Amino acid sequence: MTVPARVSQQNPRALTPLAESIARLQTGTEIVFGTPAGDWTICSDLLAEPTRFDLWRKDLAEWMVEQYGESDDRATAGYVMGWYLHVPGYLAGLLFHTARRVPTLRPSDMAFRLNTAGRPHPDGTAVLSDEFACLPDDPASNHPAATVVADEAALAAILRARYAAHAAQFVASFGQVVRFGRRQLWAAATDMLEYGPWAAGRQFGDENAGVTDAAMILPEKLEPFVSASTLHFTDEGWKRKRNSCCFHYVLPDAEPCTACPRTCS
Repeated sequence: MTVPARVSQQNPRALTPLAESIARLQTGTEIVFGTPAGDWTICSDLLAEPTRFDLWRKDLAEWMVEQYGESDDRATAGYVMGWYLHVPGYLAGLLFHTARRVPTLRPSDMAFRLNTAGRPHPDGTAVLSDEFACLPDDPASNHPAATVVADEAALAAILRARYAAHAAQFVASFGQVVRFGRRQLWAAATDMLEYGPWAAGRQFGDENAGVTDAAMILPEKLEPFVSASTLHFTDEGWKRKRNSCCFHYVLPDAEPCTACPRTCS
């Protein structure tokens, strides 16, 4: 469905700083601001009807049968869990890393589009509100949609809190239709919160900075997350210890994922 963006009413004709930040993002998936064209799902609508996750998993199961000869309930749940949490986690990491801005991340302020040609993963993200948090030296800090915080640590904290609020709604909704416990669901939320800034650093040519951002966002084990950032440097470069499992390994002849917690020390 298509939805209108909520633009600050104090000056609705003002150029939206968050839209400018999003327009500068060049990634492998589409990220847009405002009314998306085509068939998009508002996150809050999905979370309000948990049975819609079953329909998503049914489409995924059909794809798995085509690819592997069979599907598995754990794998469909694990894939969808990671894919959904990637939507707010990656967006937050991208904007924090590239612009030092944090959108609201409310489920009602985000939408995503599923790929319809093959594997049904999210291939687009839409931001529906121009509200954002930023630093005092942000050139748009006086914009009516801006909330200014003191420093980078405070900005990381507001990102963590906003993401946690979104993830909590996902855990409550998705937990009704899968057999995963809260610890597994929050482990996945932790992984995607860490992954977002790390991936942004790699995407934009400064992996070390992405690792630093992840450590700033997850400096220690902070409830409801299950660990601090696990990123560490090895002979093969930066690696992490995942807390959750997508259960890809249970599919016939499937290789374990990189950093699979069941196979990596």
